[in-house]
Amino acid sequence: MAVLSTGSRYFKYVDVAVAVAVILAVVMMIIPVPSGLLSVLLIFNIALSLLILLVSLFTREPLEFSVFPALLLIMTLFRLCLNISTTRLILLQAYAGEVIQKFGGFVIGGNPAVGFIIFLILVVIQFIVITRGAERVSEVAARFTLDAMPGKQMSIDADLNTGLITENEARARRRKIQQEADFYGAMDGASKFVRGDAIAALVIIVINILGGFLVGVVQKGMTFQQALQTYTVLTVGDGLVTQIPALLVSTSAGIIVTRAAAEASFGLDLSRQLLSYPKALGIAGGILVLLALLGLPPLPILLMSGILGGLAYTLERSFKEARRQEEEKARAQEFEEAKKPEHVISLVQVDPLEIELGYNLIPLVDSKQGGDLLDRIVMIRRQCALELGFIVPPVRLRDNMQLNPNTYVIKVKGVEVGRGDLMLDHLLALGPEVQSKLKGVRTQEPTFGLPAVWIQAHQREEAELAGFTVVDPTSVIATHLTEIIKTHAHELLSRQDVQNLLDHVKKSYAAVVNELYPDLLSLGEIQKVLGNLLREKVSIRDLVTILETLADYARVTRDPELLTEYVRQALGRQIVGQYLEDQKLYVLTLDPEVEQIIKDGIQKTEHGSYLAVDPQKAQQILSRLRSLAQKMIEAGHQPVVLCPPGIRPYFKRLTERVLSGLVVLSFNELQPNIQVESVGMVSTVES
Repeated sequence: MAVLSTGSRYFKYVDVAVAVAVILAVVMMIIPVPSGLLSVLLIFNIALSLLILLVSLFTREPLEFSVFPALLLIMTLFRLCLNISTTRLILLQAYAGEVIQKFGGFVIGGNPAVGFIIFLILVVIQFIVITRGAERVSEVAARFTLDAMPGKQMSIDADLNTGLITENEARARRRKIQQEADFYGAMDGASKFVRGDAIAALVIIVINILGGFLVGVVQKGMTFQQALQTYTVLTVGDGLVTQIPALLVSTSAGIIVTRAAAEASFGLDLSRQLLSYPKALGIAGGILVLLALLGLPPLPILLMSGILGGLAYTLERSFKEARRQEEEKARAQEFEEAKKPEHVISLVQVDPLEIELGYNLIPLVDSKQGGDLLDRIVMIRRQCALELGFIVPPVRLRDNMQLNPNTYVIKVKGVEVGRGDLMLDHLLALGPEVQSKLKGVRTQEPTFGLPAVWIQAHQREEAELAGFTVVDPTSVIATHLTEIIKTHAHELLSRQDVQNLLDHVKKSYAAVVNELYPDLLSLGEIQKVLGNLLREKVSIRDLVTILETLADYARVTRDPELLTEYVRQALGRQIVGQYLEDQKLYVLTLDPEVEQIIKDGIQKTEHGSYLAVDPQKAQQILSRLRSLAQKMIEAGHQPVVLCPPGIRPYFKRLTERVLSGLVVLSFNELQPNIQVESVGMVSTVES
């Protein structure tokens, strides 16, 4: 930890040091630099170029060296500043320091012609081979990276929806995709710096030779031979000192843009891949022997052939031994696993939402075959979050070969709650009398059980002109999933979901959360209230109002049923508003006798309240209610029952098994400006 803290103190000032270094590099163009300091800077240039090359070899993927494009620009600027400084010294003093002098003498042996040829070779290699190739690779990589971004984003969304990754992992992957696009886009432009640097170096050496010759002959009184010898050696030495680091940096650029993401460094990957095929090494050694038989010098050829052959033999033996050990290890592991009890932790985990698909329905989730079910699930989760007020858990998709090939099953917490049959090459037509007016495969719409017909694609226009609704198979399963999520939302809302909601609200409304939880109500009690609301399809999106209401009444009672009624009264405008027709509410009311039956049937215990009604009376009430509700539906109204607040939750419990879609409101939930029209009264006898 001490080392890390010390390193952080050093790195804290690196940004300032880099800024100062860049400014000083620019100043070098204006202010003459002493030859001693210039020698140090030239060595620093070589060392930094070597460091960049080594880092590019050791990185496992380009993003590990994401600063390279900016560093490439700075290095190019630094080399040009060095060129200007050395040119100034060469022309003014006919001397540019020990580094250039010794470098020129050592590399070219004091022969200007040899040095000039070596310099031209370096420039040609850098300009034509490495730089142009790296530039082209950068362009293609940038284009393909941008083209692949939508597909990668969809893949991340699909993995997130199916539960393969978490929200944080998805966020990290999206960030990495954006960084890749930025990196390759920057490399596309940065490669132009390397190309321009190579051209500038060639121009500078010509200017230096001509300028040095003129200065030496005209100003310093040198002979033609002396001027040519002195300034050519210095200029070529200067060119080599700056071009060798430039070649290293351009090579680094080529390595980075041509390197794919891997688990190891370039050297390890190179050795693994080149030495993974001993036969190839043996064949290469044999071909070298044939070359020796053709009259080429035998000693170097046979030496290299022996090295390749020996390496091939050694690797082949080591690979066989490794395979033998792996087989023995696998057999031993199988034996050990056979003695251990089966690990069933992963098998007992239950997914909150799950869709099982028959074999023929797998194309629905395969984007390559035109399937868009994964995208639909993304939209469904977003839509349900807006409507219900909490984030629906991810939907797990599985294939089940035991199902009928055209069947899908939707499960909530591992229990089947819905299923249906689809025909992928057909469309589903819905509407009154559809089965008598359209030719096709008769069926039932799986969500609401309506009569429907599977028709061919060419019948779509005919069906739509006849007034029928036509949907594709993906829409069928998407509608079914949406309805199941809304129906079972109270089961999907977990304590962890409630905690996440409270944490989110606390960021803006900390006071109400701190007052309510955990002093007044526990997390489980808040979950029960929210679950009661969701059970009757009441959105909990206005969570602040819900929490404030709970905070007001939690000091009076902790009964979740009573607290739910208080919350419903606070949300009355929201609850009733969705059932209004032109600001008028059409309702069924309860006969006073029915109200009394419900009141008398309420049984209160220490564990809560429940309803106990005589079965015969209950059957009479439900029979009358079913008849009146059907009349409301035929009249185009949503079946709604209006009753006193004291019996509302109990009457809802009485009816939810028979009429799950029935809406039960209390008088306290109505706003003063709402017009109420009674279209019937629920009693124990037929009127």
